[in-house]
Amino acid sequence: MSNNYPKLHNAAWPGVVGKGDGGEPPIDLDTMLDLTAAAEVDGVKFDGFDLFLYLPHIDIDSTEKSDDAIKELAEKAQSRGLDIGTVVAPIWPPTGGGAAMGTPKEQQQFLDQVKKGGRVAEKLRRLGVRPNGAVRIDSASGVESWYEDPEGNQRRIADTFTEACSIAEDHGEQLSAEGEICWGGMHSWRRMIQLLEMVDRPKTLGFQADMAHTLLYILGYNAPEDALLTEDFDFTEPERFEEAYKQLTDALRPWTNDFHVAQNDATVHGSGSHDKTGRHCLADDPNGKLDITRHAGYWLREDGKPTRRIRHLCWDGCMFPNEVMMKPETWNAILSAMIAVREAHGWTE
Repeated sequence: MSNNYPKLHNAAWPGVVGKGDGGEPPIDLDTMLDLTAAAEVDGVKFDGFDLFLYLPHIDIDSTEKSDDAIKELAEKAQSRGLDIGTVVAPIWPPTGGGAAMGTPKEQQQFLDQVKKGGRVAEKLRRLGVRPNGAVRIDSASGVESWYEDPEGNQRRIADTFTEACSIAEDHGEQLSAEGEICWGGMHSWRRMIQLLEMVDRPKTLGFQADMAHTLLYILGYNAPEDALLTEDFDFTEPERFEEAYKQLTDALRPWTNDFHVAQNDATVHGSGSHDKTGRHCLADDPNGKLDITRHAGYWLREDGKPTRRIRHLCWDGCMFPNEVMMKPETWNAILSAMIAVREAHGWTE
């Protein structure tokens, strides 16, 4: 292979997100890492993984008392020849956080979780196991409640994110705001850009582009006023789709500091707080609407050249059935898709 950047990461959180609560049981972190480390295509393996900083994968509250859990994470990665990249701060109410547009108490709960996440991220970096990546956040706020006071709620989210930036900077970290349509104030590509501009800390707060979620920005799910195409758009009209995709990526690419390779069939799927969000499909799903390699280039190239801003790619496959995730061929197919993206849009260092 000619390119060795961006590095290729799997995500550990598909073993947790959408699991439990009467559904399929979570998949423990060791199993997710073993599946990641075992994947191989023509001698190429995953370089690392991105991590959800919450139970059952890690007890983030225990990291406030000692560094033992953080050192254990580093050892789990290093023993498998893997790096750690972006970490997800548990800023949602069920995980001890609060809505970014909520009451002062809820906003403080949100910020407390960002602080914990930033501390873990910094420690992992200092342990030499985390060469790049951000701390991921979202608004932890519902779309319907956001619409009750769009401008006021957007201002409160911006205020909370601004304080979160200061916390991240204290730990030498960047934040990445996940563009997912189930989060109020981030459910529309126009509102996402508005939020980033309101905070106006581009060196600290960027955008996390997930190919599955951002496809639904175009179709206006949860924000029909900002749709670039109708929900019933006929995907056999590629020229119209390419034009809309270019408009979306041109607007958000300058803010993008974290990137998820993914596939979507232009439908929504979810559970709980992640309801009505982008359905992640397998890389080789025949119903997928994206040409993964080509459409990744809209995010990773500018004026025809790789931007080199994204130091690692992550695969996000939330809510796959456990039976699918336990198959080695699932991860080999995903790794193959990611290698193709790197070969097409990466570089060598």
